[in-house]
Amino acid sequence: MKRTDIAKNLGIKIEGRMKQTGTPGRIAGSAVLDRKEQRKLDQARGLIPFAIKLDAQLVGEIRALAESRQTDLNELVAELLHKGLGGKD
Repeated sequence: MKRTDIAKNLGIKIEGRMKQTGTPGRIAGSAVLDRKEQRKLDQARGLIPFAIKLDAQLVGEIRALAESRQTDLNELVAELLHKGLGGKD
């Protein structure tokens, strides 16, 4: 292997590790758990993943609101959806 290939492979490994690690302390209430533990906790609470695409400005507002309330982003979005659908809070 050439030096450039070795450096390229090392860069790919580092990038992969960076993608797998969480961003601790970025969002209020987020604890650093590995993915399997988090999945088990979510399943026990009856939660399922639900991916959507939103405008970046709207997501920024939601994140800022979650930080100001010091709550989890998932809890805040669930609360806002309940209010929007006219359901219980």
